[in-house]
Amino acid sequence: MKRNVTALILTAAMAVVSLTGCGGQGGSTNTAAAQTTAAAQETKAETEGGSSAADGSGGEEENNTEPEKDKTEAVLAEEKGTIAVTYVKSPLNVPSIVEKDQQIFAKEFGKLGYGVTYSDLTTGPEQTQALASGDIQFLYAVGATSVILAASNDADIKIISTYSRSPEAFKLFGKDDSIKSPEDLKGKKVAGPKGTILHELLVAYLAGAGMTEEDIEFMSMGIPDAQAALAGGSVDAALLAGPVAYNMEKDGFPVITNGTDLTEATIVVAASGDYIDSHPEEVKTFLEAQKQVLDVIEADTKAAMEATAKETELTIDAVMEMYPMYDFDMTIRDSDIEAMKKTVVFMKENGMIENDVDIEALIWRAQ
Repeated sequence: MKRNVTALILTAAMAVVSLTGCGGQGGSTNTAAAQTTAAAQETKAETEGGSSAADGSGGEEENNTEPEKDKTEAVLAEEKGTIAVTYVKSPLNVPSIVEKDQQIFAKEFGKLGYGVTYSDLTTGPEQTQALASGDIQFLYAVGATSVILAASNDADIKIISTYSRSPEAFKLFGKDDSIKSPEDLKGKKVAGPKGTILHELLVAYLAGAGMTEEDIEFMSMGIPDAQAALAGGSVDAALLAGPVAYNMEKDGFPVITNGTDLTEATIVVAASGDYIDSHPEEVKTFLEAQKQVLDVIEADTKAAMEATAKETELTIDAVMEMYPMYDFDMTIRDSDIEAMKKTVVFMKENGMIENDVDIEALIWRAQ
């Protein structure tokens, strides 16, 4: 009986540690360790040197070994704190949705002693600022334009892999069919997220007619707000992508143009140079997990489409219609590098950045 009581006490102590270990990065590690030590000392005092269920030493207590082992592993899985990763669903980021659904990052980083948290920051500037502050360790889907902008401002940021390429998925919508050319946008109100691939699309579209952003009234706002503004008639055009763009098109709003021949719409994965240098094993684990996500999608595409439809509130048919627009190969291709070099030139010529960015130096390559 005394041993069973001891096992219950230890179980309760471990449960408390498991709960308190779920804070921010490294925030609860010391508290968890102190509670684990206290629990062990209390157990030792009560047993007075006798064996306990945690020792696995025969009798009925042996049946409690496995549950205790599971609880211990749960504590160890967060002994180093947490790794924060961005979770961005739009435009149609199937890998992010499948990864979170399957908890692949949590499983792989758990082996290194980390928990995983997801950040809901979705705009490029917010993401790169959070990376610089150390609040986020991996930007899992950030526009190359945002990375270039951050690098131009001397931010410590590196591209570790490609996330996707999807120019066709980024679109400029009009409130009616009166806008058929860049010239038709002169003096018009256009809404969309500043410093993003969509913003690049707009500036490139205007440049095709020798126009600049000064020729329109650009209103910086996120995709949901831009959609609402267009639907409400308070703007003449809006930059949209993903499920929002799909639904607006189905509702009859005309597409003025998409990103084809205007931007490569390169989305990448990034981390800070300092984090990469000081945490090589974590970076390796992330890239292996990213590859695992893609393998899971390939092995069961139907399940991936179902998970995406549920998360985006689209129909399976809608997801299947949009999915071919995306290339999720994580390899950093020569064509990606050339596209980003062109983006640097484009951004500088259009006043989006002031300083040159060396794309080759921006890309981290495994040793």
